Amino acid sequence: MDRFPILFLVATLITLVSGGRDDILRLPSEASRFFQAPAADENDEGTRWAVLIAGSNGYWNYRHQSDVCHAYQLLRKGGLKEENIVVFMYDDIAFNEENPRPGVIINSPHGNDVYKGVPKDYVGEEVTVNNFFASILGNKSALTGGSGKVVDSGPNDHIFIYYSDHGGPGVLGMPTSPYMYASDLIEVLKKKHASGTYKSLVFYLEACESGSIFEGLLPEGLNIYATTAANAEESSWGTYCPGEYPSPPPEYETCLGDLYSVAWMEDSDTHNLRTETLHQQYELVKQRTMNGNSIYGSHVMQYGDIRLSKNNLFLYLGTNPANDNFTFVDENSLVPPSKAVNQRDADLIHFWDKFRKAPVGSSRKAAAEKQILEAMSHRMHIDDSIKLIGKLLFGIEKGPEVLSSVRPAGQPLVDDWDCLKTLVRTFETHCGSLSQYGMKHMRSFANFCNAGIQKEQMAEASAQACDSIPATPWSTLHRVSVHNS
Repeated sequence: MDRFPILFLVATLITLVSGGRDDILRLPSEASRFFQAPAADENDEGTRWAVLIAGSNGYWNYRHQSDVCHAYQLLRKGGLKEENIVVFMYDDIAFNEENPRPGVIINSPHGNDVYKGVPKDYVGEEVTVNNFFASILGNKSALTGGSGKVVDSGPNDHIFIYYSDHGGPGVLGMPTSPYMYASDLIEVLKKKHASGTYKSLVFYLEACESGSIFEGLLPEGLNIYATTAANAEESSWGTYCPGEYPSPPPEYETCLGDLYSVAWMEDSDTHNLRTETLHQQYELVKQRTMNGNSIYGSHVMQYGDIRLSKNNLFLYLGTNPANDNFTFVDENSLVPPSKAVNQRDADLIHFWDKFRKAPVGSSRKAAAEKQILEAMSHRMHIDDSIKLIGKLLFGIEKGPEVLSSVRPAGQPLVDDWDCLKTLVRTFETHCGSLSQYGMKHMRSFANFCNAGIQKEQMAEASAQACDSIPATPWSTLHRVSVHNS
């Protein structure tokens, strides 16, 4: 493979990602519902619990662990006890050799350290789907490793769950195998509700196509209110990235945060959360994340029991006493960034900035070039393989149509989730890991299932499309030992 055309392609991509454009998002913004803030909280009883999870690893995914550390500090300032906050993060960022400030993590260009004091409940290989589900359910016996901390909640308690990482239609990334599938997460939430161990639960979700995790799947009546960074068909966005304004300090070669996540946390940092409702925050975050209707933004969505959004944020996040005199105004004082970076391109932004800044002829420049080539090679391999499989299964004309088909809004991604898991495993066995980039193709696998494709057909097509698994870190099936999510 000729490396220079690929480097030129990456340079062009970075220019497109970070250049100013006035394109308008073509997907309509969700119609919002209006609620008056209640005079007082519905219920001040019970304990506040929180589960915070960053689903990635690798320094180029700095922003996910930064988001989670910021959320932890926010909750502690709000009065939540450490024993009631469960933290999942790979913990390979603070002391990473790429980090210009060892032992420090920031979530904004002029932000304070958010890493200090964050408990290491579940780190490294302990950041698993199984442990995450066990912690929500309060099931200590199902844990593998970690601190053993779980949500040991009661019927009057309020739970806040926050996830930040890459995702795809119907799936959320993890630094270990397997991926987290929407159907499994919804079943866990239903089981938690059936146990009668909470009064209400709020779920904030940062990921690409994050709306697909709840759309057509999360029923009303579970006393769960969820908001997502994007709808079921679009990417979410990184922010405070190199080349943006405001940009990170010059020594940083990575995005510091995510647009939706930074929006809700910076809003919570400044307001009296006794008087601000979930709905008011939803509206402000939606406005900021849409980023002025530019192409560099997404549509924040809400799901589940929307009536819960009349509750004050205080019920879930507590509130910082320093903000007691801050009067809420129904206006967003937090100005959106001029640009943002597609979640799936943030790794390329990091590699390119690293390559651009490294001295000519240095080992660092060579390493950055290798990372760019490997990432681009993986992307082309995944895209080309899935296109070919579509044609092998459905023909040259119908194949692309099946790959890109989107179900009507309100319907779940797929009817048979076990089929989806099986077809993904079958593809990865023959073609290598989808990795964080490849999760964008989950809808294609779902469409295969909805069209009746069986495991044997998928295996045959995958074997034809992929002679072997590429020898790159992104394609290895042992995801826990490599740098991806």
